[in-house]
Amino acid sequence: MPATPKTGIDPLALFAIRDLELRARVVVEGLWSGLHRSPLQGFSVEFTEYRQYSQGDDLRYLDWKALARTDREYIKKFEDETNLRCLLLVDTSRSMSFASGEVSKSEYARTLAATLGYFLLQQRDLVGLGLFDSELRNFVPARWRTGHFRRLLSALSREPQGKESNVGKTLEQAALLSGKRSLIVVISDFLSPPEEWDNQLGQLVAAGHDVRAIQILDSAELNLDFGKASQWEDLETGDRLYIDPAEARSAYKESFGQHQTQIQQTLEKRGIRHLIAPTNKPLDYTLIDLLKRQPLHGRVAV
Repeated sequence: MPATPKTGIDPLALFAIRDLELRARVVVEGLWSGLHRSPLQGFSVEFTEYRQYSQGDDLRYLDWKALARTDREYIKKFEDETNLRCLLLVDTSRSMSFASGEVSKSEYARTLAATLGYFLLQQRDLVGLGLFDSELRNFVPARWRTGHFRRLLSALSREPQGKESNVGKTLEQAALLSGKRSLIVVISDFLSPPEEWDNQLGQLVAAGHDVRAIQILDSAELNLDFGKASQWEDLETGDRLYIDPAEARSAYKESFGQHQTQIQQTLEKRGIRHLIAPTNKPLDYTLIDLLKRQPLHGRVAV
């Protein structure tokens, strides 16, 4: 059994904290505290700083102390060999501003990005960020240095100005900016048809990137629990429709279910991990689920 905290952080309590940095710290520190208190085993972090000597390696980097202790030859790894390089792509299109309750998809997404960024930077990993709607915006290259987390927070704190999302174009731009193999986490509601971004995802995977998709959805989008009949506006196109949720629920569920099946099949075909994160789900549980599905860079196993 994996080590998991018994209770998650109440989303309403977490999002009542207005400071984004403090939110990220609360989630990560609470996660570590809960896991360390757990009697269950299975959560570990391994910092690999050395590798065994191979013929042709520069002897200037041989660790002579390790040789004296173990009678084995080890070479100190360079930064590119030891550090995970991660790019967080966060959807800021208008559909992400939807909220049936207290927390919008956009607020949940940017808090998740801040939390994952803080978590990785604590491990001295390199973290970059890109916000997108119709194209990639506010790109911050992957770095690990003093003050870098504040730079990520500054970008995440900007008000989104886009309308429609274009995941395919964003992934094309990300591929051009990610020369080295990276963990690429796409945080979006993925409401656009998968055929619009399937090929671009395939190109990233073919280039050796570890791509993961976190789908942020409002609970009302999952069950069409919108209350009484009224007029609704499409956040991305501006179109207005009169909808009676009681009558539309069955057709909506069928259409939404087909869309979700297409997303799942598209991602599975590419070998990409797919995680659904409703906005009423404790954010620390979402982080744990992301780590559970596949260790990050072989370091973290829950």
